[in-house]
Amino acid sequence: MLWVLFLVIAWVAAIVTCARLCQAAVAAAQGADAPAATDAGRALTLYETAFLSGGPYRVSELALVAMHRERRLLLAHTGWVTVVDPVGRDEMERSLIRAVGSAGQAPVSPVRSALAAADAVRALADRLVAAGLAVPDAARNGVASAVSLVRGACVLVLVAAFAALAIVPPTTGAGPVAAWFALPLVLTTGCLAIARVEVHPYTRWASPAGQRRLGEISVPPREDRRPAPGPARTAPAEPAAGAGPAAATGRAPDDAEARITKAALTVLAIHGTAGLADPALRAALRGGRHRGHH
Repeated sequence: MLWVLFLVIAWVAAIVTCARLCQAAVAAAQGADAPAATDAGRALTLYETAFLSGGPYRVSELALVAMHRERRLLLAHTGWVTVVDPVGRDEMERSLIRAVGSAGQAPVSPVRSALAAADAVRALADRLVAAGLAVPDAARNGVASAVSLVRGACVLVLVAAFAALAIVPPTTGAGPVAAWFALPLVLTTGCLAIARVEVHPYTRWASPAGQRRLGEISVPPREDRRPAPGPARTAPAEPAAGAGPAAATGRAPDDAEARITKAALTVLAIHGTAGLADPALRAALRGGRHRGHH
């Protein structure tokens, strides 16, 4: 009857981890259902759109590409960033310049990571959480951790089942033992399946309210499919400070250039680097792994 010990271990692991996931899901749902304090009439900025779509790293990518398009820094396809204009127009840009360092040049990957952890991005996240548009870190991390525990319990149940079947007496038979272990396995896998459907919205950066706000944005065509410049489709009405298309000479761009730049940055904020048409720019943001463009 030593196999019963393995069965008890499997059941305890399944029950404890599934209960933990349920608690984390309830806590996340309560936080997400909190009334939003945001002004419903105010459009999301590009930085806010980027955070709700992809988190801090998406904000970093947006800031890098925005300054690159303004020719205030250069993104090389080899994965290096070089500052051209060392004067930031807002705290996000100043944080980016500080992340590059006093040398004025650095690899993109550590710069992006440093900016993602900067105070400017944390302040942006706090504002979105307070407005009810973003999921708090504690709720998101709690659900992710609980899901990982249930996955581990599922593996533990399988290991315990194989161990029990290896030592089960011939008189007992493998069929009844396998049936007993099937129950905690069904519990853990079923819990994971339900979490995939019901809990998944709370593991994103945007809360349900934030997801609704993102859904209100009419995303422009991606750069590689963009038609000739014309009336722009609806995009975030309030662009992020410092993300406007100003030329290096300080001259204001024409309306067509402004629309194209804003549309491109909106696509980047929503879709990430997959929305960039330039393969060299995509390679730069990925750390220079692309070598086919010179």
